[in-house]
Amino acid sequence: MTPLPTAAGAGRTRRTRGARGTAAAAFVCASVLAPLPAFADGGGASDLSAQQLADAAKKELLDAHSLHITVTNRSDTERDTRVPASFDLRLDEDGNCAGSLRMGVGGADGGSVALVKRGDEVWMKPDTTFWKTQVGGGSGALAAQLFGDRYVHGTTDDPMLDGLAQTCDLDAFRGQLEGGSASAAQENLTKGDETKIAGTGVVPLTGHEGSSTVTLYVTSDDPHRLVRATEKGGDKDVTMTLGDYDKPVPAKTPSADESVDISQLQDVNPNPSPPQS
Repeated sequence: MTPLPTAAGAGRTRRTRGARGTAAAAFVCASVLAPLPAFADGGGASDLSAQQLADAAKKELLDAHSLHITVTNRSDTERDTRVPASFDLRLDEDGNCAGSLRMGVGGADGGSVALVKRGDEVWMKPDTTFWKTQVGGGSGALAAQLFGDRYVHGTTDDPMLDGLAQTCDLDAFRGQLEGGSASAAQENLTKGDETKIAGTGVVPLTGHEGSSTVTLYVTSDDPHRLVRATEKGGDKDVTMTLGDYDKPVPAKTPSADESVDISQLQDVNPNPSPPQS
């Protein structure tokens, strides 16, 4: 059978852009969580400066074994169906994750996909739009019809699954914070009045990066953890929330009845060649 057209190439592209989606989320707060010595002592927010709170929040992020991260990107950017516009993922430092992504920025609709990863095993369940836009041609439409509401299952050895699995890399996310550089945002960091997010007391820390404003919301009680970050202004409009620090990623994986082995994608061919005599 003819292999699924562009599947490997799409996987390589998606690996880069999936990882870029996670990196973009980290950038929201990387400019103010610069690589300075982390503030390790406890204390109430009223006793700490803006930079001390930012340092404490950075330390909590770097020490976390797992996180629940959601990101929404409404920035005015070039239309692209292969870059995540939003995602909701629970992920840990072992590369396990569970959640979903919606593809498409700049008004483009790239569809959505549910994602589960345990070790090297990956399950993805795309919707019809995802199949059509991410795979392309008649193969995407045929794949959507054949696989329906089932997960495609394989390992990270497959480039298509590995591309999505890169989004589960908590270490890559934290690497953006640890490797960031000092900036104008960090130098002008200001501390606002305490407010609440979902009933939790937080202190906003605000800085500026070019024409945009970055605001970090750090819990006022010790341990001081980042629970929301926004970047707004110019062409940027990104919101990230973080929670469930150190809470294990759900271990449940789709059953065999809910899954199709990714090798069956090789049988998808909307324009089969006539039999050879």
